[in-house]
Amino acid sequence: MKTENNSFDESSDTRTVKDDVQANWERVVRRRSFLHGIGAAGAIAGAAALPAGTLFAQDNRLSKGDAAILRLAAAIEFIEADLWQQYNELGGQVDNNDNPNPGNPAYIAALQNLDGDMPQYISDNTDDEISHRKFLNAYLTSKGAQPVDFTKFETLQPSKAAGALGNGRLTNLQMLTVDTSWYFRYRSTQNPDLGAKFPQLLNIVKQTAIPLHNSYAPSTIQAIANIAGIHFAFIEQGGSSLYPILALKATSLEVLRILISIGGVEIDHFSLWHDKMGNAVAPPVAPLVDPVTGLTFPNFNDPASQHNTMLSPADQQAGSQMFQTNLIQPEPCQFISPDLPPCSIIRPTLSPNGGPMATVQAFIADGLFIGQNPAFLEQLMDLASEAEAARREAQN
Repeated sequence: MKTENNSFDESSDTRTVKDDVQANWERVVRRRSFLHGIGAAGAIAGAAALPAGTLFAQDNRLSKGDAAILRLAAAIEFIEADLWQQYNELGGQVDNNDNPNPGNPAYIAALQNLDGDMPQYISDNTDDEISHRKFLNAYLTSKGAQPVDFTKFETLQPSKAAGALGNGRLTNLQMLTVDTSWYFRYRSTQNPDLGAKFPQLLNIVKQTAIPLHNSYAPSTIQAIANIAGIHFAFIEQGGSSLYPILALKATSLEVLRILISIGGVEIDHFSLWHDKMGNAVAPPVAPLVDPVTGLTFPNFNDPASQHNTMLSPADQQAGSQMFQTNLIQPEPCQFISPDLPPCSIIRPTLSPNGGPMATVQAFIADGLFIGQNPAFLEQLMDLASEAEAARREAQN
């Protein structure tokens, strides 16, 4: 059945997803506040979310806050490694040790319409996230802290398309609602940390980013690859903000070093995918309409496609810059105070918009956990809450 997808107007489906996420998160925040209020949060979180053992070493080799920060980072990397492994199986570089299976030829060809090196980039990104997950867990263990292991929640059904392995998944790439507002955020002179809001570039609502079978029309498999390219950038821009926010909470200089070192790679990933996703809304790939879903990818290099009345007056005045598909470096924006000169930065870098809770909220709204065990969501939310509560401590 064909579903119309308007490129600019936020659909009722999008609002419903956001409302559901907000209601769910408010319930968790109320629960966490209550538990902290009665002094039982640590005990309950430990019982509900952790294996037997303590959150941090008794000899304080890691502070409680630093352990919470690194555990949240390990959890995020566990999630990212799982979703990237799915992309790698279907669209990554083949004939190597990490991805020896042949992938999905139609999907790979569609990804290569965005860039001929997409399979290699996907495989490299996958290797990076796996290395982050392994390192963070090994470091936690070396300090006597609990590592993060979501293996028991890898129960979601995989794709049936050629190339996909048959094992269970932690994340769901088959019903994504992708937040594309970051595209405008990185072209704007405004800053979300100072209250700026941005509309969606495209309405990608409950769409698959991977092939689910082997019988797609060329325009549909290209649309699926386009969604994947945009989703790559969405995922990695989140990490670009999360790591500096976590770094500001760290007490140990070694933990700070870990966070800014891994965070730098996340920024590198975002820059790469920001560049490649622009090809999904530029010739020769765009304009494109998926005949099955109605999802439209306009050619945003065409001035006729560059109209979004939901942009702020300041951003509307910026004109074509807000849509320019090869404008991938962060444009200078307000930073710290509107009274200071604009500065090219990663944004946001304040917790309400890009910190632990905001990151988990964004993943839920993205549809990554549709069909997941509620116990997994509780564990993930508890980890985010503990990391959100972490504060930089004075060292002796």
